Amino acid sequence: MTPNPDMPLFWIALWCYLGGTVAACLYAGVRKPVVRGAAFALTLVGFLANTTALVIRSVVSGHPPVTGLFEYMVLFAWAIVLGFLLLWRRKGLDLVSVFGSTAGALALAMASLFPATIEQQLIPALQSYWLWIHVSLAVLAEAAFTVAFVSSVMYLLGEGRGFRRMPDARTLDTVTYRAIGIGFPLFTIGALFAGAIWAQKAWGSPWSWDPKETSSLIVWFIYAIYLHARFVRGWSGSGAAWLSVLGYAMTVFTIFGSRILGGLHSYGV
Repeated sequence: MTPNPDMPLFWIALWCYLGGTVAACLYAGVRKPVVRGAAFALTLVGFLANTTALVIRSVVSGHPPVTGLFEYMVLFAWAIVLGFLLLWRRKGLDLVSVFGSTAGALALAMASLFPATIEQQLIPALQSYWLWIHVSLAVLAEAAFTVAFVSSVMYLLGEGRGFRRMPDARTLDTVTYRAIGIGFPLFTIGALFAGAIWAQKAWGSPWSWDPKETSSLIVWFIYAIYLHARFVRGWSGSGAAWLSVLGYAMTVFTIFGSRILGGLHSYGV
């Protein structure tokens, strides 16, 4: 175990994301460009601090930051904010993009609840590049699902209020579809295929019906149903938004479920 030189940057990122959240809430009320600019500046500074913290941690530990829930959630926050920053200049998505800092702040707040000690001597099961591929792609997929979740919630809130002050319904529906369209193959390759290869190498079996494996499969089925219904039947609207919300609820359970249910993943992520 070594000291944590990344922690000051971790806290800078968290406070910047919190500041961006305050600015985002103000922007939702007043819709002033200067407030949105402040939200962007705070989010960007937080993202840069988040990025630097991950790089420092990787250098100090000698491995990618994917071997514990603290590292997982910090990487998750980074990927979430990146996803929202990519939406920043998209027309009609100003109210969606400003809340990337909120999602990032929540992820870092959750990270702070777990041990942040840097481990240089990993157990054999964690010393595999298949684990790094597995976790990295899963994080990117779940970040895409986060974007879909936020746009789905805004769709449902807007529908209940006639879409007043909300982004256009069709735009939100499209964001949800495209985000899930990006996240689903990443989740398939990373969480399922790469995870199975890692499990074979680490535990001698590609599938053990571990609680986290089972919940990941449920997540995969929910989003597969969403994409099938959308692609084959052109399904959209509130039903599709609710299915996206359900998929994300299961995604969150998958991330933290091993802390409750135990299993082979209980020592890590």
